[in-house]
Amino acid sequence: MRNKYLYITLLAVLGFNSEGMAQSMKAAPRLVVNIAIDRLRTDYLEAYAPLYGSDGFKRLLEQGLVYANASYNFMPIDRASAIAALSTGTTPYYNSIVGTEWLNKKTLRPQNCVYDEQYTYSPANLATSTIGDELKVTTKGNGKVFAFAPFADAAILSAGHAADGVAWNNQSKWVTSNYYSPLSSWLSGYMRLYAPEQDVNKSITDMVLSCIDNNGIGLDDKPDLLNIVYSDYPYIYKNTTGLDKNDLLLEGYMNLDKNLAHLISAIETKLGHERVLFVLTSTGYSDEEEEDNNGKYRIPTGKFNITRTSNLLNMYLGAVYGNARYVETCYKNQIYLNHKLLEQRNINFGEALKRAQEFLLQIAGIRNVYTSNQLLTSDNQLLEKIRNGFSIEKCGDLLIDVAPGWQLINEDTHQSSTSRASFIPFPIIFYGAGTRAERIAVPVFTDRIAPTIAKSIRIRAPNACLSGPLF
Repeated sequence: MRNKYLYITLLAVLGFNSEGMAQSMKAAPRLVVNIAIDRLRTDYLEAYAPLYGSDGFKRLLEQGLVYANASYNFMPIDRASAIAALSTGTTPYYNSIVGTEWLNKKTLRPQNCVYDEQYTYSPANLATSTIGDELKVTTKGNGKVFAFAPFADAAILSAGHAADGVAWNNQSKWVTSNYYSPLSSWLSGYMRLYAPEQDVNKSITDMVLSCIDNNGIGLDDKPDLLNIVYSDYPYIYKNTTGLDKNDLLLEGYMNLDKNLAHLISAIETKLGHERVLFVLTSTGYSDEEEEDNNGKYRIPTGKFNITRTSNLLNMYLGAVYGNARYVETCYKNQIYLNHKLLEQRNINFGEALKRAQEFLLQIAGIRNVYTSNQLLTSDNQLLEKIRNGFSIEKCGDLLIDVAPGWQLINEDTHQSSTSRASFIPFPIIFYGAGTRAERIAVPVFTDRIAPTIAKSIRIRAPNACLSGPLF
């Protein structure tokens, strides 16, 4: 009798366990729609919420898993470095994309991050694998990967090295790169027959839906990946002179809401809610031109001239080591020393960096100065974001942290920018494929998006991704 009861108990336990395992082993989504919105901000997203329809932003925010306080774990951030970080799950320290442009140390001229001598544009500068690359490896090339964006850098860096098709807008034409060959017959035909409309976001949405219809996306047992980049201001070649900034923002966010609603509804109608995982986040930066109101409202400000500062530093190093051109050039907030000259004169590079750092810290408008040696060797947690945004191949020898509110001016390039150190809030949203509806306020970094997608479709995370999935 005792054995009979024991047998029944074991069956009950095993039954409960099998039920729990069945619930946890839910089917992986057949399609991931990975959306990055350039410069999306929570404050603007919420400000225009009463004007949204029910199927765009509202659907994502109410029915999705929303991480409300997301940020990037490196700085500085721009469109290219953000997109590269999203696709690789790591920082510029590993993926080498420190910005849309950097100074080529051989030519001492600015170079676009996706420029390629052979193909004109390619992901050759992207030093690590992407989530799309890993999907291709795991599925032996059978999983389909496409990327569409308004800009070449956004399309290519989100696509990675092994995508089936990539397209972006260039002077009101769809273009791609011969790097991604053989070119998809569908994409070749689409680019020949259709041109981007004035509303580039709508044009991208139409292209994505055509891609799904004509490439069997999401229909077989291998997961597929669509990478989409939308713009917060989608109207190309539109004269905005004299238009109010708030009106332009409102127009942009209403446009995004309509395109998201159309995209989600069309895909779910075709493939079903459970087969598709939508992921949405922001590039997390702002490049808005600021009015010079600091003086008007007595906010501390000033002008920091990187060109004059470089010349002063060269004079100082000349007084220490003898007259010569020790400073090779400057770019943005970075100063490049003449390595060959220092080597020829047997001047210790580390010593020269330290002297330069000490001299620069005395100049008004400089909050801090970081040396390349310091960023490569320090384990100081306070320097982590700066180090994560640094690449020894792409960055200067001295990085200058300009005081908030000050203008950084380069007399040679006639460029200027206002330094800000404030946090720009934006969300990470997962919707569909059985994802629960929940709002999480705990701050998270965007480097956890790629491993979360990888886990959901049962593939490896990108090869330099050090963080774990969000769920």
